[in-house]
Amino acid sequence: MDSILRAVGASLAPRDRVVLAVSGGLDSMALLDAAAATCDRSRLVVATYDHGTGSSAEAACAFVHRVAEDHGIECEAGRAERGSIRRSEAAWRDARWTFLREVARVRGGRVVTAHTADDQIETVLMREMRGAGPRGMAGLLAPSDVLRPLLGFRRTALVEFATARGVEWVEDPTNASRRFLRNRLRHDVLPALRRVNPRIDDELQGLAKRGAEWRRETDAVAKVVSTVDRAAGAVEVGVAAIRDLDAEQLAVVWPAVAARIGVALDHRGIQRVSSFSSDARIGGRIQLSGGWEVVRSRHALRLQASAGGVGTMTEAVLDLSAETTWGGWTFWAGARPSSVSSAAAKQSDWDARLPVDRPLRVREWRPGDRLISGSGATGRKVKRLLNDAGVTGHERSGWPVVLSGDRIVWIPGVRRSDAATARSEAGRPILAFSCARNGG
Repeated sequence: MDSILRAVGASLAPRDRVVLAVSGGLDSMALLDAAAATCDRSRLVVATYDHGTGSSAEAACAFVHRVAEDHGIECEAGRAERGSIRRSEAAWRDARWTFLREVARVRGGRVVTAHTADDQIETVLMREMRGAGPRGMAGLLAPSDVLRPLLGFRRTALVEFATARGVEWVEDPTNASRRFLRNRLRHDVLPALRRVNPRIDDELQGLAKRGAEWRRETDAVAKVVSTVDRAAGAVEVGVAAIRDLDAEQLAVVWPAVAARIGVALDHRGIQRVSSFSSDARIGGRIQLSGGWEVVRSRHALRLQASAGGVGTMTEAVLDLSAETTWGGWTFWAGARPSSVSSAAAKQSDWDARLPVDRPLRVREWRPGDRLISGSGATGRKVKRLLNDAGVTGHERSGWPVVLSGDRIVWIPGVRRSDAATARSEAGRPILAFSCARNGG
């Protein structure tokens, strides 16, 4: 018990402000209790997020809020919109992390999570099953701005800690659902592997440590051979610096180089850019997934957003009174601006009437995104809708979606949800929007 208190106290003590990610479950409630016991509570903020999955999620948020108040700690609560219940694990995670990082930004603090050694074991096993490379094997040991003071403890230790200190927690019913991969690993796959190999947990953790060391070494090489252009969100590799590297060595270096600007190269991308590094002529270029390209100049290879792509674009809020330019796209409300051609304006598929009772955001579509047509509907995958509309390959990688809250309401040129019609959601203010591809 004392070791958990010491670990949490040592991790949080140097920070002026921290944001505790608390769901109401065992791990996060133990974190909240330990932080309250070891830190000045005026430096703590609790952040809890309701994924919109029903009464249990609502009750968990209310529980966290009450316990935070009992400890004299501020609590920030976020909530997903109704209709997101059937979204993917990745979409839930993105929405939760968007909320947590926004709270941290506003409060000027670092996010703290209650990830344990069990979470790490599950993460590494998932990465292995998906064929991740050595970098991915680091799992939760990868460099991050997130603090994880409980990563060295097993979940059983937290049960003992919580029981001894009288910590209450709630069980999330979705944790028992085999619908989610992590739950299948936790309840079925890992127990079976442990019966065959009692040392599997130690081996997976050892694999993560070796992966983390690999990352440190390759990141050090990447800093030597490359230069980041932060203003443009690009990175350049000196041709002379990698001239003597063979294809296998280039396949090690390039993922670390790309990671310097937050780009994750898939296996095919690694192979392509490694081959291109050796064979490219000056002025040559190749396209990579996600809206990225590599261009060969006289002295360097530059990884950058593709022309007209949005690989470096963050989310943007649509302006209700002026044009919004996002990557290679222009959005506007009301009458067509003079900068948009008549031909583009006549494309009715690019128009939508959207609710404006909350900010409308535009971002790239992401794997797992769904367009929800009505309350409680499962919706259709955005990727499938893009394919059906003939938007494939490189063009698809940077296609925008517009969200109201965390719900996709419009895929420009492809489909609108019920929320993107004048008749939907009576009582909500509606405004007409249009979109055009720049130059179209």
